[in-house]
Amino acid sequence: MTRLFGTDGIRGVANVDLRPSLATALGRATAHRVVGVGGSLVVGQDTRRSGDMFVAAITAGATSMGVDVHRVGVVPTPALAFLAGSGEFAAGIMVSASHNPAEDNGLKVLDPDGLKLDDDLEDELEALILRAEELPGVGPERLGRALDAGSLLEQYLAHRSALAGAVHATGLHVVLDTANGAAHRVAPAILRSTGARVTVIHDEPDGDNINRGCGATAPESLMTAVRDLGADVGFALDGDADRCVAVDALGRLVDGDQVLGILALERLARGALDRHSLVVSVLSNGGLQGAVEAAGGRIVRTPVGDKHILAAMLVSGAGLGGEKSGHVIVREHTTSGDGIVTAAELLRVMTTAGTGIDELARQIPLLPQQQRAIRVRHRDQWEADEVLARAIADAGQRLAPRGRILVRPSGTEPVLRVMVEGDDGVLVAEVADAIAALAGERLN
Repeated sequence: MTRLFGTDGIRGVANVDLRPSLATALGRATAHRVVGVGGSLVVGQDTRRSGDMFVAAITAGATSMGVDVHRVGVVPTPALAFLAGSGEFAAGIMVSASHNPAEDNGLKVLDPDGLKLDDDLEDELEALILRAEELPGVGPERLGRALDAGSLLEQYLAHRSALAGAVHATGLHVVLDTANGAAHRVAPAILRSTGARVTVIHDEPDGDNINRGCGATAPESLMTAVRDLGADVGFALDGDADRCVAVDALGRLVDGDQVLGILALERLARGALDRHSLVVSVLSNGGLQGAVEAAGGRIVRTPVGDKHILAAMLVSGAGLGGEKSGHVIVREHTTSGDGIVTAAELLRVMTTAGTGIDELARQIPLLPQQQRAIRVRHRDQWEADEVLARAIADAGQRLAPRGRILVRPSGTEPVLRVMVEGDDGVLVAEVADAIAALAGERLN
């Protein structure tokens, strides 16, 4: 049986392969294993049409087990993590598919510290979900309550606004794309606390337009807006605001590894990078590693997924980590990726350095890198295909000594992901296309 939990919770097309019955079962399982009778669970959602359905289903499941459900409504995932870790709740569940299309949705369980569950506990929940109806519920007199807790978002807003208030970005013009998502209200208010002038785009969610032609995965309209308005910088969040991508004053996308490098090099320069370490995934560019090591720092690599990034940060003592996709964890401020915090941190570095993000990014020259996502039926069996495995090995030899190929099945989508990196950009693109085409032939 395929594992329910991927790298970022349970995902699927709403009401097709992710049904409300599963959300009800998850509510019961979480209440039974993580919360306990008489405890409290906090639940949030992004702006997808299906969010109300899933929150209602989770609420029904958890309250049937004697757990109070505090429903905060539309909130960024980092806000839900902040509230789950406040000490008031035994767990949190976020209903969101992050950067995925509006028809998808997802269920992410957080522990009392606001952290994603470890794999062992997720496995336990999966087993409980399969027999959720057998779990002992409570009598009518002990049923949990469904409580409107929308006012709790003010705690997150106050905390992040205080962080942003220390930035002093007066005079900068920022364009902010909220992806018609969960941060469409709070993100502009927080970034305006920096003193910057903030122009907001894609902040009118209708239930179906989250991430559609906007946000971190489609920043083209942001790039145009920054150029047309003559702004100093642009930031695009994704649907649940746990990631952020940046655009420079000329409307050019700043690579996510360069964003990580900008933050790491600034901290190294003032002796504030804990353990002199930056934690990144295996996808991060070799150029980032070279720049950080040349400045006296070190790179710690993990599997893909912000859960793995945070785990390595906790083990190594590193205070900064993230992924090139835009997930950044600044541990002095938060234990989860927060695109709003990332934007505020970049504004802080820009104002301190007195220069644009383009000049800061030039400190991190990157190796040519290409990524492909191939829709295949058998994404998990790629290593079993001898023809594909041989082609990957041969291509690796062509890219040596500084090149590499990384192939992995996506944990959130039905695709096989291929990353190719090396000194020769033409060869890198050629190899990426060839491996992607062969994978499409062999695995469908």
